[in-house]
Amino acid sequence: MTQLLRVQNFNVSSDGIGAGEDQTLERPFGHVDPERLFGWAGATASWPMRTEPGGSRGLDDHLTRDYARNIGAEIMGRNKFGPQRGPWRDHQWRGWWGDEPPFRTPVFVMTHHERPSFTLSDTTFHFVDADPATVLERARAAAGGKDVRLGGGAGTIREFLDADLVDTMHVVVSPVKLGSGIRLWESPDELLDRFHLDVVPSPSGVTHHLFWRK
Repeated sequence: MTQLLRVQNFNVSSDGIGAGEDQTLERPFGHVDPERLFGWAGATASWPMRTEPGGSRGLDDHLTRDYARNIGAEIMGRNKFGPQRGPWRDHQWRGWWGDEPPFRTPVFVMTHHERPSFTLSDTTFHFVDADPATVLERARAAAGGKDVRLGGGAGTIREFLDADLVDTMHVVVSPVKLGSGIRLWESPDELLDRFHLDVVPSPSGVTHHLFWRK
């Protein structure tokens, strides 16, 4: 069975920006308020960090549940893992997510500065200095026959798109303009030479962009 490389529930602004500038420990998304991009998911009944009953149903909820379907490994860029740049000053930093990361699979962090792998709960983080094709090969080997999720950020997704390795993408466009930051695209039309595209508006105000290879 074919193992797909999937982008799931990746969020951008109406001008294509997926994260802000000047990321810090206190501001994982830089100058961008994450609620402006991710509020649609947090409002759903299936949001995994929901602590109270309720939440919306329908399309947004279905796609929130779909995030983990048939995923056996994740690939992410170093900036998604943490705010440090350059050589690791120490190995105490173990990600934004605490002792129970939400991935529940092997995670391959792309970085020019490798460090030893470690496991938290049912998630093992590996740090890999390699090109996208090599990282994907390792992730597929670890995924147990399931698909691999490309988690971001925007720059990492662009690397895999440029290498023509992405099979499907679900990108959520929020109705906010950010002006500056890390951009996924100028327009989704840039990808139409390689992908089919369905654009589905949601009552929450976001628009779901569903891409699959031609």
